[in-house]
Amino acid sequence: MGKKTVAATVAETLRDLGVKHVFGVPSGGWVDYMDALRVTDGIEFVLTTHEGGAAMMAEVCGRLTGVPGVCFGTFGPGATNLATGVGEALLDRSPMIALTDEMPASMRGRTTQMGIDHQALFAPLTKKTTRLREDAVQKILQDAARIALTERRGPVHIGLPVGMSSVEIDASPSLPATAPSPPAAADRALLKMAAKRLAEAKRPVLVVGLGAARAELKQRIVALAKSQLMPVVLTPMAKGMFAEDDPLYAGVLFHALSDIVSETHQQADLVLAVGYDPVEFNYESWLPKSALLIAFDTEPADIDRTVYKVDLDVVGDIGTSLDFLLARPSALKTEWDLAALGTRRAKMKSALAPNNRSFGPRAALKILREILPQDGIMTCDVGAHTHLIGQLWPTPEPGLQIMTNGWSTMGFGLPAAIATKLCRPEQAVCTVVGDGGFLMTAGELATAVRLNSRIVIVVLSDNDLALIRIKQERKGKPIYGTPVRSVGTIGGPDIFGVPVKTCLDAVSFRNALEEAFQATGPVIVEAVVDSRDYDDVILHKDKPS
Repeated sequence: MGKKTVAATVAETLRDLGVKHVFGVPSGGWVDYMDALRVTDGIEFVLTTHEGGAAMMAEVCGRLTGVPGVCFGTFGPGATNLATGVGEALLDRSPMIALTDEMPASMRGRTTQMGIDHQALFAPLTKKTTRLREDAVQKILQDAARIALTERRGPVHIGLPVGMSSVEIDASPSLPATAPSPPAAADRALLKMAAKRLAEAKRPVLVVGLGAARAELKQRIVALAKSQLMPVVLTPMAKGMFAEDDPLYAGVLFHALSDIVSETHQQADLVLAVGYDPVEFNYESWLPKSALLIAFDTEPADIDRTVYKVDLDVVGDIGTSLDFLLARPSALKTEWDLAALGTRRAKMKSALAPNNRSFGPRAALKILREILPQDGIMTCDVGAHTHLIGQLWPTPEPGLQIMTNGWSTMGFGLPAAIATKLCRPEQAVCTVVGDGGFLMTAGELATAVRLNSRIVIVVLSDNDLALIRIKQERKGKPIYGTPVRSVGTIGGPDIFGVPVKTCLDAVSFRNALEEAFQATGPVIVEAVVDSRDYDDVILHKDKPS
């Protein structure tokens, strides 16, 4: 056992936990930690433009790697800026360790510049909030990683009291974090009842959520659907869990043309929800009251039980529960009209195809999908285009389309793409953002330039917060407060050193994308599109009124 500073111990412990990047904006109190990261092999500090972007990048790293993403913000405004991305990790279910400066003990509760209670700030945004102590640096970090990785995954906040970083402590060699215990298997009696209910059902539907994607259960999901001849409905963050061209595919909840998807799930007499997380879409917003609900998850179903009957709450390891069903006999019959299901699927595809009247987001997304390699990763921002992407973007595997549907913060797309490229350097990476969301984190273009990130930023520029504008019009309200600008495009030939290719039609957009994916650094491809392309396909009801 030797002597090391607290800062060195923090850097080495994070490295040994598997952390490769720490994102943030430095402070005076962070200098020793930043220097420790500089001299510690296998981990580096990534300067971002804004702490919110730093936390979003950390969230995506945690999501993609299964190792807690790490971010830092200073006192007061640094911490509150960081909080946006910390909340994202909480509701998008990603492991994270969020670090902030914290006042030394003598100043806690005093009136001082930038001084707020960080423990109170992060309490509702994290699974746990604590502060570092000299006598337990490694233990606190390892415990934070274990909690962050325990289902449901999420962030842990650790305050770093200023003045502690240079203190020398006895530091043992770092040990790997204790892996969280896997969920116990569900009660076997409940599983037998679930198998019986499924065998008796005439029109069962399989609804797959974020938890199933996180548990990497695609093969078992596909096998179960085919063995029981069940239509499959996905939540937006479960895209890639079932092929869009499969005869049993019914569509995605909540996003474009969800009324067509509802024609399937509203016929169900049994809904088997696997890893369904209502953080994306509450059960009550789509679940037919006449259907039995069987929920396979690591937590009980969150639903209004005064109105809806949860027939079986099968809480436990989801994969083990699926294996139990897969070991049972396959369905011998079904009352589902699979030809009608195919007709509905074709109807959605036709309605989401580009129109011939103007160059719109549907055409832009179709062209992008044709050019992006099948194993390429697309992140997207929040806005009207997200509702299109959720339904029409073919996603071959989980993790190839990355969105925030639990936290749903605008500004997510660009930081997410930067982090994705760091985690998946060999894969093509792009992001699709609206001009409104782009403006929220456009400063992270400077981070992309500094990292020389080979990412393509597709900006769907329509000078309109289309999602809100459509809601205004459907309520009979005047359009007010939603135009992003009166006229024009996002800027000149470059922004922060990132070249901009502005396209007014499909041909120029295709050519610009082909060039952009060959570039050696970040490129913006701005598609000037018609906002009215959204109007007839998004914000449809998921169940009859």
